[in-house]
Amino acid sequence: MKSLNRLCTMMMGAMTLAIGPLAADSETLVVSWWGFNGEKLNEFVVQPFQEQCDCELIFETGNNADRLNKVKIRGGSGVDVIYLTDSFSQQGIEDGLFQPIDRTKVPNIEGLHTLAQSPQGEYGPAYTIGRVGIVYDGAGLDTPITAWNDLWRESLAGSVSLPGITTTAGPMVVMIAGEKAGVSAFDDPDAAFEQLADLKSNVVKNYMTGSEMINLFSTGETTVSLAQDFALGRLQDAVPTIVWADLEDGDIATLNTVNIPVGAENVERAHEFINFILDPARQKILAENGVDAPVHADVVLSKSAAAQWTYGNEMLSSLKRVDYGAMNEAKPDWIDRWNELFGG
Repeated sequence: MKSLNRLCTMMMGAMTLAIGPLAADSETLVVSWWGFNGEKLNEFVVQPFQEQCDCELIFETGNNADRLNKVKIRGGSGVDVIYLTDSFSQQGIEDGLFQPIDRTKVPNIEGLHTLAQSPQGEYGPAYTIGRVGIVYDGAGLDTPITAWNDLWRESLAGSVSLPGITTTAGPMVVMIAGEKAGVSAFDDPDAAFEQLADLKSNVVKNYMTGSEMINLFSTGETTVSLAQDFALGRLQDAVPTIVWADLEDGDIATLNTVNIPVGAENVERAHEFINFILDPARQKILAENGVDAPVHADVVLSKSAAAQWTYGNEMLSSLKRVDYGAMNEAKPDWIDRWNELFGG
């Protein structure tokens, strides 16, 4: 049987696939992604694409850093399509791990919001756009959170959780601290980390996964956290009183991208797969079923479906953008400073 949970593993510099008899006789496409929302992705992406291409999808799963590192160790081979947040795809581009996308083979790119079409030049498009913002338990706070600087409130001592520095949102905390200090954290990290030292008394824990963050709210260990919007639905399922803060100084944009590594063995199918997930009908299905926000401009969602997503021109235009080239250059120093402050 075709399985969403088959993994690729790297041994002795080569990747061995855990595939069954059907895959051995079929054309395969190897996809590297997180595995989040696995059952829904199997229903709305995996099975319909396999029917379309008459091929077998094989998966490598894990977090951004681990999966990108595997591709780097293998010299850009081992997978045909890789899903990454934009900070990590920028790193892959800088390391020469991805090939340009042939846009003639991905016609759906033309219908995407401008922000998603070429977020990193000639490389992969964004298939969804999200936000990093602040979530809080409305039942546990007397005063709503309305700005990033509210994280430093004395009343929040021992109740804030932050994403770890090696996660997608972690380095954004350093940027926010720099803004509080009135500087760019890229230019003056000392000032930014002085602000983080002041914030430390409010921080109960740094989390590494969305599930860990949700558990911190469920157990009451935290009442305020940074979060990515894709986790909001599950978070509110666990704690119905969770609120996404309406920040007067704006949320931060996150773009999840799809790229084709330089050593991909099935480049034609890789382009076909990217075009498939960008189809407006497919994007609408995924959005309505709580998987990803749509980036195709033709997708129209109901008010209830749109509520959980970064969706619509007004919201997209309000987002802060990150200079990931500058961030990737700064991250090694920031990671060292962060680990010294919070413990590695």
